[in-house]
Amino acid sequence: MSGVGEHHLALLAESWLDRVGDYDMLHFEGAWHSSGQILDRARRVASGLAAAGVEPGDRVIVLTMNTPEVFVAYHAIWRAGAVVTPVIFLQTPPELRHILEDSGARTAIVSPELLPLVQGSAEGLGLQLVVIGEVPDGVDATPFGALEESEPGEVVPRGDHDLAALLYTGGTTGRAKGVMLSHDGLWEAGSGMAGVAESMDMTRTLLPLPLSHAYGLNVLVAGLHSERQNVSVMQRWFDPQGWLELVQEHRLENSAVVPSMMQMLLDLPYADYDLSSLQTFGSGGAPLLPHLREKVEKAFGVTILEGYGCTEATAIVTAMTQSDNRVGTVGKPAPHVKVAILDPAGKEVPTGEEGEICVGGPGVMLGYWNEPELTAETIVDGWLHTGDVGRVDEDGYLYVVDRLKDLIIRGGFNVFPRDVEDALIEHEAVAAAAVVGRPDEKSGEEVVAVVALHPGSSADPDELMEFAKARLARYKYPREVRIVDAVPLTSVGKTDRKAVRAMVREEA
Repeated sequence: MSGVGEHHLALLAESWLDRVGDYDMLHFEGAWHSSGQILDRARRVASGLAAAGVEPGDRVIVLTMNTPEVFVAYHAIWRAGAVVTPVIFLQTPPELRHILEDSGARTAIVSPELLPLVQGSAEGLGLQLVVIGEVPDGVDATPFGALEESEPGEVVPRGDHDLAALLYTGGTTGRAKGVMLSHDGLWEAGSGMAGVAESMDMTRTLLPLPLSHAYGLNVLVAGLHSERQNVSVMQRWFDPQGWLELVQEHRLENSAVVPSMMQMLLDLPYADYDLSSLQTFGSGGAPLLPHLREKVEKAFGVTILEGYGCTEATAIVTAMTQSDNRVGTVGKPAPHVKVAILDPAGKEVPTGEEGEICVGGPGVMLGYWNEPELTAETIVDGWLHTGDVGRVDEDGYLYVVDRLKDLIIRGGFNVFPRDVEDALIEHEAVAAAAVVGRPDEKSGEEVVAVVALHPGSSADPDELMEFAKARLARYKYPREVRIVDAVPLTSVGKTDRKAVRAMVREEA
């Protein structure tokens, strides 16, 4: 077993409590939770997990809405020497089944409303279930509260480069890939985010984004680096009306949101609320259109601070602050990050010229789980190749220009065209399908499918949308389907996505 690393996340949590003390740090659905309560519960749950057979290095699935138990579970899993494996609750049974099988997880911490999804996906896998709250009748599971009855034990040793989190992100092959993040990588990324946050005079934050993302993990770890008593108010899931009410009630100063959330807030009577405490919005996860930025900043009296990151770089690559905010860019590299703009030969391009955005530093993933060849293609000479095109100006600000990859970011969620195309092609009438993103004010990008039918077959767009909807997570299925005589192809017979994008955007 590895020795105890100086960047062990469980030890960071212990030192954090020593620094900031016991105070009301998290508000959720009418109740306050103190820093001491969170850590005490985590210590007990860690012992309970170990008694239930969780061993160092085991992957533990966490599949739940945002609740205080997510904080408790993450800390407990790290304290037990295991690997946090968060899963967004929008998965379909086949998608979740793949994650369960690929990760080899033997334990899952689940909220009651998601039990049917897990049970329908885990048949025959021998998955041990831990349920947050009351266990429904007839379900073979352990109550989360029962784990809290254990006596706290010692932190299980793990090394800095041992696996701390395994996050699944969509893949061009149609299967999600597990991104391996180390204790050291998360520690450094959280430190970088904390440094950016503490350069601004704000201590009261609203958390509407799911903690099952790399960003959510980073927020949690950044909080452990803090030297001050920051307060967070958390939503189970983003509810725009509730968001406005919470800002007014708790005099909140900032919130991280994606562009689709901003549009939803604009659609409400926001002027009816006292939002004068707001100072900033953090924006990421999807392109922010300039006119949306202008409307939001004027409506809410805030400064929007854009950032850039990806799961493979532990969520944060560049960031802005109130005093260092250059509109049109995504900021400068975080303290722990190196950014290089490389040409196809792997050489750095001159300042101001475009190339592939590549990232170095401790926040870069260890690799893709069970994917050594893909890892070798993605991390070359220590540089993570993001597949995004960008440039850096003479002052060090990064501009994201386009994507080399075909990734669509809809409402902050990654959608890979191949996943959607594979679902559509299962329809008996579909001969070929091509999926691209179209700029959209509300969602950042919208998923659009161009479909060719078999000769003599028939299907209408609504039918194909419903067909895909039944097979894909809610954020993935196309909101627009166009039926064409033939899907554009390149000279070598591959889908010509450039031509498809031009077709979709011209008609839009």
